[in-house]
Amino acid sequence: MSSTTSSTEAELKRSWAPMVGLFLAQVLMSFNVAALPISLGGMVEDFGVPPTTVSSTIVVYGLAVAALVMTGAKLGARIGWVLIFRVVVALFAISSLMMIFSRTVGWAIGGQVVAGACAAIIVPALVALIAENYRGEQQATAVGSLGSARAFSGVSAFLIGGTLGTLVGWRPVFLVTLVLAILVFVLSFRLRSDKGNPGIKIDLVASALIGASIVLLTLGFNNLNAWGILSATDNAPFSLGALSPAPVFVVLGVVFGQLFFMRTRARMRAGREPLVDLSVLSNPTERSAVYAMFIIVAMEAAVNFTVPTYIQVVQGRTPFDTSLAMMPFNLTVFITATLIVRFYNRFSPRAIALFSFALTTAALIWLSFVVTNNWETFPTIIGLIVFGIGQGALVTLVFNVLVTAVPKKLAGDVGSLRGTTQNLASAVGTAVMGAVLVTVLSTGVTTAVNEHPELPEELVAQVSLDNINFISNDELGKVLAETTATDEQISAAVELNEEQRLRTLRLGFLILAGLSAVAALPASRLPRYRPEEIPDPSK
Repeated sequence: MSSTTSSTEAELKRSWAPMVGLFLAQVLMSFNVAALPISLGGMVEDFGVPPTTVSSTIVVYGLAVAALVMTGAKLGARIGWVLIFRVVVALFAISSLMMIFSRTVGWAIGGQVVAGACAAIIVPALVALIAENYRGEQQATAVGSLGSARAFSGVSAFLIGGTLGTLVGWRPVFLVTLVLAILVFVLSFRLRSDKGNPGIKIDLVASALIGASIVLLTLGFNNLNAWGILSATDNAPFSLGALSPAPVFVVLGVVFGQLFFMRTRARMRAGREPLVDLSVLSNPTERSAVYAMFIIVAMEAAVNFTVPTYIQVVQGRTPFDTSLAMMPFNLTVFITATLIVRFYNRFSPRAIALFSFALTTAALIWLSFVVTNNWETFPTIIGLIVFGIGQGALVTLVFNVLVTAVPKKLAGDVGSLRGTTQNLASAVGTAVMGAVLVTVLSTGVTTAVNEHPELPEELVAQVSLDNINFISNDELGKVLAETTATDEQISAAVELNEEQRLRTLRLGFLILAGLSAVAALPASRLPRYRPEEIPDPSK
């Protein structure tokens, strides 16, 4: 019996050449995302517009992916995954050309809208094409490579993009995405062909509902800081009385999301084609995997926001310095995401998930105690490495659970669910962490200012010290130098701000540790099957 199984597995094994193209497609998307923040300074200088305008390139890309990914999955199933994959990769190359030759910020924003729309189809296509081309252990390895590709892209984008941006300019950075798109297009001809199903109908109403939901949720969470968590700030585009539009957008996003689920369930009961087959969430195992994925990506986004903010804004260092500081984490995620599949035949998904969440929780608690104003300390690096091990294992694991838990025909739905969950979790993780840190910092500074004997009320009134955000000591010193503050008062204020920033950073890591510990609940509901009971994904 075992010899028959072995021979069957040998027959099913395929060349890894097609997977190289899929791996590079994930690298293409992730590199593009990572390259945008690196290019902001150069675009501001070239186009002569404010940074907030240029940052729209990042926003529109994420919105396009999140809003269109479910519709993209249905288009792929209707037209055929290989054909539509080639088309959107070619369009991605065009978006790179738009970035390289753009003469106004409008062209750059348009280029990222095109790139985001293409990524909305590439994301589910990767899952569907892996399910079409690989089986069993090869499929698990292929799924794991997508997680490692994201980490690899983050490292390479900072190193390559930072070097090119410093020595040549921001435009050559997108020559990298252009070359990647061409390589992926050429390698796509090694993929197993499928014809698609022209009979598949796309529910445009559901598409509009989920698109509106994702856009509103993303805008709401992303602007909690800028527009106000409750009361509208001066930066808010409008206000509802004194209420900030950010929480209103979040509530409306939830409402549209519920309407989407109601319509989808109604269509499934009527036997009509839904935009996404909710049977991929039909049992607690799959729902738990989605919940766990949301928490994992949100934690990663929060760390990726916190660390660069501290290094670049507080310490006043360059993006290249940030990439070096984050390299232990990114490299560890990359290596772990690639190697974790070797443990699938020894331990159940539940055991791996619980152990990994224990690692991330312990690492975040450790960081909350050891992090100092000098980021490159050995204890801090150890904490990032341990966190990266748990993070890399989890990203690959929960995705693999979803892929193997459903029939191959639903692989596109799993891909769209992955894309929606990751983009929404990334926005929520970044925005909520930013809001929490700024709120904690403001509260801490206010209390400390009121209790500090060397900072009189008239000085606080001159600089609004109790409302200050994350800024470097040099910037704070310049602000205070324009007031009536004495040298002793400036030193006291700088020392107070430094203490409160560090306190806020440590508390932020503790909050993330609590979130990681809570994640043990969905992780405990992941499959407990033994190695020989792993489901056959080909069914």
